[in-house]
Amino acid sequence: MQLLTEDLKKIYGSGENEVRALDGVSLSVEKGEFVAVVGTSGSGKSTLLHMLGGLDRPTSGRVVVDGKDIFSLGDEALTIFRRRKIGFVFQSYNLVPVLSVFENIVLPVQLDGVKPDKDYIDSIIDILGIGNRLNHLPNNLSGGQQQRVAIARALAAKPAILLADEPTGNLDVRTSQDVIGLLKVTGQKFSQTIVMITHNEQIAQLADRIIRIEDGRIVGGMQGGMRP
Repeated sequence: MQLLTEDLKKIYGSGENEVRALDGVSLSVEKGEFVAVVGTSGSGKSTLLHMLGGLDRPTSGRVVVDGKDIFSLGDEALTIFRRRKIGFVFQSYNLVPVLSVFENIVLPVQLDGVKPDKDYIDSIIDILGIGNRLNHLPNNLSGGQQQRVAIARALAAKPAILLADEPTGNLDVRTSQDVIGLLKVTGQKFSQTIVMITHNEQIAQLADRIIRIEDGRIVGGMQGGMRP
């Protein structure tokens, strides 16, 4: 599913206190492409991700997903669209501590009133290597295992787009590379478009393409690593 933005702006405050978190960002990500967005803290990369996922509305500009301007939707319709079409992976995992690994994975699907696709869920669990942890609670898992569960949960609703915000920020180098490798594998297997925010240049190199953002503007892009 193609994802693009047109002259996207997010402005806070006014006059001398005006802050342009995004200042006219236009980009296009093709279906099945894995793009890394890099930039320093405060560059606007997380604001951009929130706009791409419909978590925050822009001051002006458009986010178009598969030909639809998502901000033309009302709040309820946008929530449903986001739940069905977009998966999120955050640095903080955001797992529900009182639910088992399996319950965490299928939660988004159940919230949408849909019966989980068992074969699909099983394939995700197998790819991510967490089949022996399904009955565990999150606090009994390592950071890498929790991130794998978070990825499985993001994939469970069969989203067309996966947005990852510093998904390896709390992980060691080897686990980070494993997690990015798994994102690439699942993205290719399920034909998903992936946009990943990171400040880690080495991790960014594993993506198909790198977009660099500074002061709310895109300042460059380049090809990343090759697909495996």
